[in-house]
Amino acid sequence: MIATETLARLEFDKLLVEISRHAHSSSSVERVHNIHPLGELKKIRITSGQVDEIRALDRSGISLALGSFEDIRPSLELLRPIGAILAPLELLLFIPVLRLFADVARQFAHRDDIPLLKLIEPQLRALPDILEPLVASIDSDGSIMDSASPLLKETRRAKRGLAGRIRKKIEEIIRDSGIEKFLQDDFITQRSGRWVIPVRMDSKGMVKGVVHDVSASGETAFMEPLEIIPFVNELENLNAEEKAEEIRILRQLSSWIREDAEQIAAGFETLLEIDRLNCMARFAIEYDLQPTTLNEVGELRLVAARHPLLLMMQKRGLLTKVEPLGLALGGSEPDAASVMVITGPNAGGKTIALKTAGMLVLMALSGLAVPAGPGSTFPLLDSLLVDIGDEQSIEQSHSTFSAHAARITDVLGRSGARTMVLLDELGAGTEPLQGAAIACGVLHELQQQGSMVIATTHLSDIIGFVHRTPGMINAGMEFDDARFTPLYRLIVGEPGQSHAVEIARRFGMPERVISFARQMLGNAGSEFAGLLTELRQRRSEYEKLCAGLEDRERLLDQRSAELDRRADQVLQIRKEAAEKGWNDAKELISATRRRTNALLEQLKREKRSEIVDELRRTETKLTEQLKPQAVSQELLPLKTVTPGDTVHIRSLGCDGVVLSFEVRSGKTRVRAGRMELDVPLAELAKARAKGDAGKSKRVAAPWKVDVVGSEECELKLIGMRVDEALAELEPFINHAHAAGLRELRIIHGLGSGRLRDAVREELERHPLVEGHRQGEAHEGRDGATVVTLRV
Repeated sequence: MIATETLARLEFDKLLVEISRHAHSSSSVERVHNIHPLGELKKIRITSGQVDEIRALDRSGISLALGSFEDIRPSLELLRPIGAILAPLELLLFIPVLRLFADVARQFAHRDDIPLLKLIEPQLRALPDILEPLVASIDSDGSIMDSASPLLKETRRAKRGLAGRIRKKIEEIIRDSGIEKFLQDDFITQRSGRWVIPVRMDSKGMVKGVVHDVSASGETAFMEPLEIIPFVNELENLNAEEKAEEIRILRQLSSWIREDAEQIAAGFETLLEIDRLNCMARFAIEYDLQPTTLNEVGELRLVAARHPLLLMMQKRGLLTKVEPLGLALGGSEPDAASVMVITGPNAGGKTIALKTAGMLVLMALSGLAVPAGPGSTFPLLDSLLVDIGDEQSIEQSHSTFSAHAARITDVLGRSGARTMVLLDELGAGTEPLQGAAIACGVLHELQQQGSMVIATTHLSDIIGFVHRTPGMINAGMEFDDARFTPLYRLIVGEPGQSHAVEIARRFGMPERVISFARQMLGNAGSEFAGLLTELRQRRSEYEKLCAGLEDRERLLDQRSAELDRRADQVLQIRKEAAEKGWNDAKELISATRRRTNALLEQLKREKRSEIVDELRRTETKLTEQLKPQAVSQELLPLKTVTPGDTVHIRSLGCDGVVLSFEVRSGKTRVRAGRMELDVPLAELAKARAKGDAGKSKRVAAPWKVDVVGSEECELKLIGMRVDEALAELEPFINHAHAAGLRELRIIHGLGSGRLRDAVREELERHPLVEGHRQGEAHEGRDGATVVTLRV
């Protein structure tokens, strides 16, 4: 359990105040302020997952159906006694709450992407039997509306009518009885619920009526004329009936709420929980925070972490930049460090780094999203112990050191495994040598107990101890030696320097004091500072080398991607060439089949031997056209090339021009047409002679049907399936149109009619066909279709 004192020292309460700005009620604000670290991994992951689901809805443009509402729990407590009645204003509080019940329940009902939000029990459900009467009865100002009941509506209508009659009667009395001259003014008003007129005090005996009030000056008597007393009495009766009906309505509404009081109270707790989670999600969206990743191996890894309070200051313009923090402690690796000691200059960011680590751990354990980059992970802890700030006390006779010593003693007594300890200014407040010795003892003891420790100090004697001890690591806040200013960046593995002398000079301390201080430091201090400076310079050189290697690796990746892209282009060219060859072969076969069928038909009719010879010639021609063509000369491989050479590219089967040759990689850059590509030397051969290339090109030219040479402009499809027939029909029409033919005949026969219908349907949508008709008697009637082509 993490103590409330720890939360206060790490200013967790200030974070919660910022989160509560998104709450929709004071009750939700209170619940947000009660957010605290959880001890069970399952609960943390559920809370974090629920927040992530709300954020996912927001990315889809969906916000939770929440609005302002008030706390109804005190009103529910008032309703507990049987017969208790709530006032209209108290009943009015239930309307927005019950509306939110219905809206959220409707929003959640049919969604399957929010399983964790649906785990909140009890799930909200609409209560229309209570909400609708409340809406119909209580107005926004807390008054009871006429629509609350028919009797109330009728009673109020009767009251309004009677009041009008009373006013009219009084006007008649004033006009007809001649008492107008005794009136102080000409208005009609009410006193104590009675209708009165203002009469001068010296003339009240001249008016028949009852005095109900006197003005403050004593000069006016407010009198009720005797003639209207029966009407006013009747009005009083109506008022009593109205009041009784209003009480009955309030009693009925209160009893309905009392019947479902437990369900409403439980639903209100669910509403508060949903509003709390929504506050956490809205805060995460506002500052673009990352979902929490927890582990049970005791590993803390911060990647580009920032303190949330600093982010809030940056957003309000109080800071220009927040430096990211990166560190790693603990884990399952045997050589992982569990103790980190941060050194560096005053006001250099050591305490901020300490508080950032502590704050983010608290946020992660509370299920909140964290201001850290992907890859960050947080340990599941039982306790987080801190010693931050000066606790000197005059009343308790505590100095700075004794206050720290008392606090650290308490920390040592409560630390152990699954404990994180944050110690600020360790060993400060006493003689440096003894303070450093005590600090080293504290670090050793905490390490032996299995705690994870982050400490800050100015004592350089601690650095050597940490460096020599396995499982401990130094870290320092980076400092600009040229400008003598802190950079607020944590460098892990390298101790920092206090730079007290340089900072004192920067703030105007006299130079003679600075010089004397340097003499007092002596050679040992100068040598130590020099070693640290040299270490920083080497680290800087190492970082530059790493950056250069990263740039080179990125360049190699880009070149590899370019080669892959060009290889894909080559494959695409091969694929397109293969598809073109296949299509040409299909067209050749289709045309030959048509020619063969025509010759067979002619053979059947005329039985001529020369037609058989024609068939054999067609077969020989087809065989020759489909036969692989021999290259006129052998493609000899090349051993060397020079820019400008014409070469043959084996993989593409075409010639190209050499642009350049890289000896180290053995790659040659070649231009083939408009494409440039890198080809291995082994893929290149001597270019073919122009005569051979011309012959090959002529032989490889696609075979086309000479439609003009055909004896008849017709296509016979009898006996074919629909798909086969349509495959024959398309090229036949194309070639006929290219040959300038105007009219064609398609012979498909009668049969079942499927082939005929398919052919005519294809002709209907063909762009080269102007029209078609059924054949005449001499053309084959319905067994043939005559086609007219476009000009």
